[in-house]
Amino acid sequence: MSYTVPELRTVNVTRYVTPLREGGSMPAIAEADDDFLYVIKFRGAGQGIKALIAELIGGEIARALGLKLPEIVFANLDEAFGRTEPDEEIQDLLKASVGLNLALHYLSGAITYDPAVTKLDETLASQIVWLDCLLMNMDRTARNTNMLLWHKELWLIDHGASLYFHHSWQSWQEQAIKPFALVKDHVLLPQAAQLTTVDEQFKPILTNELITTIVGLIPDEWLTVDAPFNTPEQHRAAYIEFLITRIAHSQTFVNQAQHEREALI
Repeated sequence: MSYTVPELRTVNVTRYVTPLREGGSMPAIAEADDDFLYVIKFRGAGQGIKALIAELIGGEIARALGLKLPEIVFANLDEAFGRTEPDEEIQDLLKASVGLNLALHYLSGAITYDPAVTKLDETLASQIVWLDCLLMNMDRTARNTNMLLWHKELWLIDHGASLYFHHSWQSWQEQAIKPFALVKDHVLLPQAAQLTTVDEQFKPILTNELITTIVGLIPDEWLTVDAPFNTPEQHRAAYIEFLITRIAHSQTFVNQAQHEREALI
């Protein structure tokens, strides 16, 4: 498995196409100056920049592990953008999101993964469950799978609800070594029969160097907003420590997931 941490491209948003109102943070499909369509996650939405950080970290860790997800880019929103938007709620969101946002390449024609229609093999299901336990991602349930089928392949989207401890940073060192109780609601848990094997395969991939490089992608300006740390460097170091510690204690969340799976089946 080969992975090179990308230098994320930056695009300028040129046209607001349509809101995706099924998302709680009101993401939108928008066009950028490279003529591609993107799903924009706005910094001015309810969960703010923390959701963008979780999206970036979670997405690039998933990519490093060989899972498929759309290209992630930084999306710059100009101050003049959205002034002609007739919807006041959307206009307020755009005004609050001037500057650097995050976007994922729009997978045109993709359909939402439906577990009643498509069954994944045990290995892929186990890989996704392991990833979500690492990230403490509470948002991969039967109600909202956050997975798409595109060109007959499974693609992951929306990791913004991951790393939820960072909304307060309370007891974050303790959170790093805790199991992930919400795995009981994971849509793929019944099929995740290879968690021990996946754990053995994934841990060597996520080296300290790789985690440090992925966290290094976070823009400094995102680490100075509502931050309990004195500098972006300290803030970044806390994310790195959390992830490295959680990877080292992966057996804790693997055991929890296996226990919850046994209760289901």
